[in-house]
Order: sequence, then structure tokens, then C-alpha cells
Amino acid sequence: MSVLRVCKMPGLAHSDAMENLPPMGAHTSIAGGWEKSFDRAMATGFDAMQIFVKNNRQWFAAPATESEVAAFVKHPGRKKLRHVVAHNGYLINPAAAEGPVRDNSRRAMREELLRAESLGLPLIVLHPGAHLGDGVETGIRRIVELLDGIIDETPCCQCLFALETTAGQGTTIGHEFGHLGAILAATRFPERYCVCLDTAHIVAAGHEVSSEAACEKTFAALAGEVGWERLRVFHLNDSKAPQGSRKDRHEHIGMGHVPAACFRYILRHPKFRDIPMILETPKGEDMREDVENLARLREIALG
Repeated sequence: MSVLRVCKMPGLAHSDAMENLPPMGAHTSIAGGWEKSFDRAMATGFDAMQIFVKNNRQWFAAPATESEVAAFVKHPGRKKLRHVVAHNGYLINPAAAEGPVRDNSRRAMREELLRAESLGLPLIVLHPGAHLGDGVETGIRRIVELLDGIIDETPCCQCLFALETTAGQGTTIGHEFGHLGAILAATRFPERYCVCLDTAHIVAAGHEVSSEAACEKTFAALAGEVGWERLRVFHLNDSKAPQGSRKDRHEHIGMGHVPAACFRYILRHPKFRDIPMILETPKGEDMREDVENLARLREIALG
């Protein structure tokens, strides 16, 4: 994608109120090289972004070269963007039973962690996985065994595993906050784990966020399971599927079933002031939709 085609962010002169908002951005393409993601993010006015560290639809990738890593680490955008985080590939299932999928998941997750570490990224967001009919308790045990095993093998890594809340589609784990709490209670390396909250997922999972009071109750429940300090990244997505549907379908901000009260609560909460807010909504090559969705989020926060 040509960076010249990226849509410019209107109204970049922020008011004092705008300056108090958390860092915001979107998942950004790495087509053409990791460093190209910075060009795209900066052209659209992001101050945070999320990237894949390789093709997200493939298990493995050729080892990164020193020049590829250096192009990313030394890019001017590395200092200008307040936050850059990674997301793991979609094929990885840490809850899978022993067999080819688990073997590939273990190897792929390890390699992606090492890639994120080489790029100096603080965390890699991952879906906890699906137990595929073997039960939540079994799935949680498998998740902990796989991730802890990787941590054992990479003692020099500082990059955290960010467990993402899920919509609960199929047999996926993570739609109940207690699932994440159980993983954190079972790991031998709690300091290497944190949490990513996805607004579309928690609504589809059935959590109540229709008002400030409802948000207070829901977030208190989450904090009770994982601790406030573990919330390190948010995915601000609207949900095409209604509350409690347990369907993972992202929608543009204001066009789905996530109440404005939920976005407003997150964007205004003092505990979340320095946490990156990442869009994962549909978009074209010029990223115009990202610009429009971020503008809607700002309007909601300041309204």
C-alpha cells in the first residue's frame, strides 16, 4: 500500500480535553515491511498502534534479518508513537490437545514472542484459545502449560502475554472473567501475563455495560479476577452481534451494539489514561474508516 494514499487525520490540534484522552490508534498493516506500519500510523494521526509480527494466516515465517529489525527499531515513528503492541496469529490455539495443532501452536507462539521481543514491543495480545469440547478446566490447564513452557524456554524475554477477553464463540475460553483469573492463578510466571479487554467481545459475551453504573460493576468484577494493574491494552470495537450472542463480529463505532456509555467510561477513566486504545474495525487501504472511527470515539469521550 502506498503511504501517500493514507487518509489524513482532520483537526490534529487537540484541545486540553483531547490531550487528556488515552493514546489511540488501530491495528496497522505491515505490508512491505514492519517499518511501513509506522508510516501508515503517523500519516493517520495515531499515537498508538497494533501489528502482527508476521503473516497472521500462516503458521511460520522465515527468520527476520538484522536489517528488517533495525528498520523498525530505528524508524522515527518508534519514538513518536506512545505505544506499539503486537497481536498473535489467528491459527494459534494454546488450548488445543496434543497433536499437530498444539505442536504448531507452541512453535508459532514461541517464534512470535521472540519476534515481538526483537522489535522491543512490550506485549503480544493472544486469544486464550478453544478447548474444542474437552472442557474449560482442561483448556485452561493446556493454556498454562503451553505458555509457561514457552516462558521457561525464553528466560531473557520481557514481552508479556496479554490474554484477550473473548466473545465466547464456539468453545473459546475467555468470555468469563473467571477464565482469565484461573489462568493467572495457575501460572508459575504471573509477572509475564497481562490482559487485553475487547469491548465488542465483552458485550457479545453478555457483560452489562449500558451505563456508567453498569460499567463500574462489570469492571470491578474484572478487576476482582485479574487486578486493575493487569489491564494493559484495550481493543475498542463495536459489535455487529447483540449482547449475549457470543458471536465475534466487529463493527464500526456507533453502528453496533456496544453502548456509547462503555466507550465513554473507558476513555474517561483515570486508571486507563496511559493505556493504548486500539481499533480493529473493518477498513480499506486508505484507512479512512480508522480516521472516522477514532473521530467518533473522541466525540463520545468529550460529549
